[in-house]
Amino acid sequence: MTRKQKRTMLIGVALGGLAIATGLVLIALNDTIVFFYSPSDLIDKRVAAGRRVRIGGLVERGSLKRFDDTRIEFVVTDTAKTLKVSYKGVLPDLFREGQGVIAEGLTGGDGVFQADSVLAKHDEKYMPPEVARALKDKGVWRGADGAAKPAAAK
Repeated sequence: MTRKQKRTMLIGVALGGLAIATGLVLIALNDTIVFFYSPSDLIDKRVAAGRRVRIGGLVERGSLKRFDDTRIEFVVTDTAKTLKVSYKGVLPDLFREGQGVIAEGLTGGDGVFQADSVLAKHDEKYMPPEVARALKDKGVWRGADGAAKPAAAK
């Protein structure tokens, strides 16, 4: 084998190893990537049942139901569409109706989102950026004072 052939073979083996490593990293990341959706996005895009996602919006007033087995059901809205959420566990102390929330879990085939974690806003002025952006996109934004404000005309 000549020097040129050895060098070409070494470069080929290195590129092949790099391609295999890149493929393995992408496969590993595919299982851990979680996308954020508003209720409207989730319903309109018809995300496949069993897919892991995050949803965010406001907890609809009057929708909270507690059961004896620590199961909780509530409705998340972005003021355009609503999505029923089922969660088993202890809710954060600051969770309440009318407040911003992000839930992570699996989409259900029956239209009920099965959450395994629920995050609530931590003070009166904070709203998760994804939720605020989704509410602005839908034409409703709650400012720091909690009053509904129409989004600016585009």
